[in-house]
Amino acid sequence: MSYLKPLFHHPSLKENKVGYVKADYEGVISTLCAGCGHDSISGAIVQACYEVSLEPHRLAKLSGIGCSSKTPTYFLSNSHGFNSVHGRMPSITTGANMANKHLIYLGVSGDGDTASIGMGQFVHAIRRNLNMVYIVMNNGCYGLTKGQDSATADFGSISKTGESNPYNGIDLAGLALELGASFVGRSFSGDKSQLVPMIKAAMSHPGFALLDVISPCVTFNNNKESTKSYSHVRAHIESTSEFDFVPEEKAIEVDYAAGDSAEVELFDGSKILLSKLAPDWNPTDKFTAVNRLHEAKSNGQILTGLLYINPESKDLHSMLNTSDKAFNAMDETDLCPGSMELEKINQGLR
Repeated sequence: MSYLKPLFHHPSLKENKVGYVKADYEGVISTLCAGCGHDSISGAIVQACYEVSLEPHRLAKLSGIGCSSKTPTYFLSNSHGFNSVHGRMPSITTGANMANKHLIYLGVSGDGDTASIGMGQFVHAIRRNLNMVYIVMNNGCYGLTKGQDSATADFGSISKTGESNPYNGIDLAGLALELGASFVGRSFSGDKSQLVPMIKAAMSHPGFALLDVISPCVTFNNNKESTKSYSHVRAHIESTSEFDFVPEEKAIEVDYAAGDSAEVELFDGSKILLSKLAPDWNPTDKFTAVNRLHEAKSNGQILTGLLYINPESKDLHSMLNTSDKAFNAMDETDLCPGSMELEKINQGLR
């Protein structure tokens, strides 16, 4: 059951550059468990879209099935939205993206929706470098079906029932790196200062951007022995860098603490600014990312931050050289160019 929020807001609330206040990016009141990490991620999405002055109708939010896939109801009520079936969100996003490249596509999924039934769809979305933001709300369990371990639950992690997980967990960030994802980040739902700029950077990236966000399930996977509980993540988290995102139109005025920094310019002129905390960290070097992930895992740490980015990324539209005009803007002359064009196509296939 959903509850509507008031339609009015205080007249002195600050508007962003396109005339919206933060409340305009919210959705209905959440019905998830109080303290659920997923609600923190929804709040980070709201904050990121407000700060980059995104017009809500320019974003399409998509999801599958699970607690995480309920969350698009709780943010950006004025955006396009589609709730698909279990594990099939990437193919729905692919179809919508190919029909209209001018929207920002934000897919929300869970560790069950992605790492189990949706694994094949996840893999091929990466392989095609589909231009989308793919957020995994990763809690290591199936929250809708009483907390069984999911495929991302770590080996030896103890469930609420007291059972130890006998299987190795799937590292979605590591898998994405191996498959050639052009933007890979990991964060924690309780670290808004890191997550918000990471979402903004992912929306600006031209290609597949994975954000694997550890999001504790307060009902079924927040016990002391769980490796995805609030206490465990806070005790074992290690950040690759201090992270900030600077849009193209803003002056760069960032005051960093002592230490080296790195700057990555994206295709649209916006910049990602990193103050490196991990030694010898290079976010454009895939081998560095893979090695540090393995090192962190062997030390029982959870590595967060921007793990890898390819500044030269080309998305699926660039690879296929698709039309710049969206399907819904095409008229009869675009869709039926005549027999001569058909003959050219046929000749090219002989």
